[in-house]
Amino acid sequence: MVDGHYGRGRGSGGGDADRTGVFRRTPGGGADEIEKLYRPRRSQERSSAGRAGPTRRMPPAEDEPRRRPSPGGSGRGRSYDGSGRARRIREQRRRRRRTILVLLLVVLVVFPVGFYVWADSRLQRVSALEYEGRLEDQPGETYMIVGSDSREGLSDEEQQQLGTGDASGKRTDTIMVLYVPESGKPTIVSVPRDSYVEIPGIGQSKINAAFAEALGGGPTRLVQTFEQASGVRIDHYVEVGFSGFVGIVNAVGGVEMCPEQAIQDPKADLDIEAGCQQMDGETALGYVRTRATVRADLDRIQRQREFFSALISKATSPGTLLNPFRSIPLVTEGTDTFVVDEGDHLTDLAGMALAMREDPATSAVPVASTPTIAGAGSVVLWDEARSAEMFGAMQEGEPIPESAMQE
Repeated sequence: MVDGHYGRGRGSGGGDADRTGVFRRTPGGGADEIEKLYRPRRSQERSSAGRAGPTRRMPPAEDEPRRRPSPGGSGRGRSYDGSGRARRIREQRRRRRRTILVLLLVVLVVFPVGFYVWADSRLQRVSALEYEGRLEDQPGETYMIVGSDSREGLSDEEQQQLGTGDASGKRTDTIMVLYVPESGKPTIVSVPRDSYVEIPGIGQSKINAAFAEALGGGPTRLVQTFEQASGVRIDHYVEVGFSGFVGIVNAVGGVEMCPEQAIQDPKADLDIEAGCQQMDGETALGYVRTRATVRADLDRIQRQREFFSALISKATSPGTLLNPFRSIPLVTEGTDTFVVDEGDHLTDLAGMALAMREDPATSAVPVASTPTIAGAGSVVLWDEARSAEMFGAMQEGEPIPESAMQE
């Protein structure tokens, strides 16, 4: 309620409330105060300057996609229709990316690991390196590689085709030691099968008798015989039979060899000309078995070293490893026929193959003479001085000196 009296003002033209709380106008000030309350701010005046008049934003039509403003305030946002279709598309894309990543993981990791475990489980294993009184560990690394004449896995027709005969049991015509020193080039050392040595439990005889099943021999006795005769510890054992040899050679597509002379040997079912030629598994088997040349067993030892080096080089070449039609049959054939020690795995075979690719030197245990001994026939006697020099270097993990090498 407003009475007719004027209250005390705080300015020259304002108003104030009296003690009763009733507002009283001051002369000339009411209109100005009211105008200030409703006067637009300067910022609003500037923002509306230049516009013809107030505008009103029309709501989007029902069928027009609405746009969601972007966080940056640029006014350009994603369109959406309220049905969730865009969200479902994004989720499908994320699921597709996850599926692709999982498939890549399987191809790059899971499949190789599974393939390795499967292939490693196919290796046949024997206890070849365990016997009482074994030598202590030595520097460097050694692999004993044995070619068995076992006919296991060959049919009668295959035995006739390969010229292997039908003898039962196992013997060996091929004994090699791949020696990898701590530094320097590896060396393939052939051990003549007729080497005349002391065999535990048998006595003085040819070293291949230590492997013969008919005499109670086998991998363990062969390893023990060589270690005791040479003083060199064997770290890995690898054995392959006739059928496995043929399958591996065929799996890599054959191996090129260049014999200097023609060889005909009905016993080994071999008939080849001189000069470079591609040998398949059957021809290769006859080539490494034949002794129908001038130096007989010594020539065979040299051919075996040369062929084995060429085979490993072909098997580990990019043309084989990167070709699934070569690499998969190679792994299948190899793991199905290789016999290794209980402690050996595919990684050890890979280590052997890599060492063989380093262009290894080749040698044989130095030979002094080949006399004929009653009850044993023609035998090979090692050169004591040079063989001691060779084995001494191997015991120390050092490269074999040239003075101890022999063709």
